[in-house]
Amino acid sequence: MFAVIVNAVAVLVGATVGLLLKKGIPERLTDTLMKGLGLCTMYIAWSGALVGSNTLVLILSVAIGAAVGEGLDLDTRVNEGVRKIEKRFQKEGGTSLAEGMITSTMLFCVGAMAIVGSLQAGISGDYEMLFTKSVLDLIAAMVFASTLGVGVLLSVICVLVYQGAIVLLAEFVAPFLSTDVVSELTCVGSVLLFGLGLNMVGIGKFKVINYLPALIFPLILTPLLANIL
Repeated sequence: MFAVIVNAVAVLVGATVGLLLKKGIPERLTDTLMKGLGLCTMYIAWSGALVGSNTLVLILSVAIGAAVGEGLDLDTRVNEGVRKIEKRFQKEGGTSLAEGMITSTMLFCVGAMAIVGSLQAGISGDYEMLFTKSVLDLIAAMVFASTLGVGVLLSVICVLVYQGAIVLLAEFVAPFLSTDVVSELTCVGSVLLFGLGLNMVGIGKFKVINYLPALIFPLILTPLLANIL
């Protein structure tokens, strides 16, 4: 859990610095920074998506995951939950608490480095990838907080819970995590991250949260389809 705590502290520090700088950054610059970070997010996502080799696993995972997410209406539920918290805070610069929390959480938690890095930390005690991710997240949190406001701070909780859960469970699920499974899981997560990048640059309006169940299905579909095909 040490690397996860370091990652969470990096996000906390970055977000705090970003909030302190927020008033001194012109709105035009914050908009440009957000779109630039969106482009970087799309590049990282595209690189991760190329790790996968079985397109059928990707298609079925996203399709089934989207159906489950829409059926549960995860996006609405999460937004409603965050807005209950939001009532305690004043909106800054017209940006809602929900937008800041959800956008930053998706970037910090859905990417390949979050998944693979947490698995490496839990299975072999290798912290290198999570330490590298911590540096990147610190910078991203600064930019996010300066543009999206105080909601970015709440993503620290999500980083701790999500990555911490992967680390703690990694040893138990290790027998089921072949190289192919990890690759396809990384691919699916990266595709979802690409959708987030499109939202950040203003091209798309994807309810990325509704696609999150897709992350479960590569664990099932990769070995299943390998046996069938």
